Amino acid sequence: MLAGSVASLTVLGAPDLVVLTLTELAEQCRRITRVLSLPLLVDADHGFGNALNVIRCVQELEAAGVAALTIEDTLLPRPFGATGDQVISLPEAVGKLRAALSARGDAELAVLGRTSALRVEGLDGCRERVSAYAATGVDGIFLVGARERAEIEALREVTDLPFVLGSATAALQDRAWLAAQGVRVLLLGHAPVHAAVKAMYETLAALREGTAPAELRDRVAAPALIAEVTSEGAYDAAIRSFLGG
Repeated sequence: MLAGSVASLTVLGAPDLVVLTLTELAEQCRRITRVLSLPLLVDADHGFGNALNVIRCVQELEAAGVAALTIEDTLLPRPFGATGDQVISLPEAVGKLRAALSARGDAELAVLGRTSALRVEGLDGCRERVSAYAATGVDGIFLVGARERAEIEALREVTDLPFVLGSATAALQDRAWLAAQGVRVLLLGHAPVHAAVKAMYETLAALREGTAPAELRDRVAAPALIAEVTSEGAYDAAIRSFLGG
């Protein structure tokens, strides 16, 4: 999955405040899909505007080769004076999801309705939204803020669509139980990206403080791993075939 926060960090070095543009996100997706053999799920935030913007968003991300995307009901970007998350009205959210579905040219592109209603409107409001989103024909529901099994069970009562969980408390760490409840994806945060940031920062700090590069050998990727992630073997074969090397 490419999260909005990760895309913003990677492209802009900025926090997750929806300052990244749709075209920047789509281009980053293209960079990933051109070298990726796995399906890519993309956090498309609120679709970068109203329902018309959602149409453009789906078109651009589909053209970039993504396999699935989420459109959320959070009011974004954060309006003036707001101190916490808000959600758009249910009719507007439904309209945006219907627009997303109308925009896809490839029926295999999965569109997920993402909701923050659990932590904004409570369980009853979330149940209403999940039921309405499912009725649009989306392929799954992305849930933010679930904390207890009872919440998942209550939401399962209103739809049989696959669930994606944006996070999981200790009470929701039983993968067998989650699978039985129709949870198909469980996100575990952005630890790989955060670990990479920490490693780069600490390595640069060590070099600045006078550590010799040879002393960092055990803390950096081995040449064989770098060769694997850069497809060095395929490039070597192309050199032999086409450059006479």
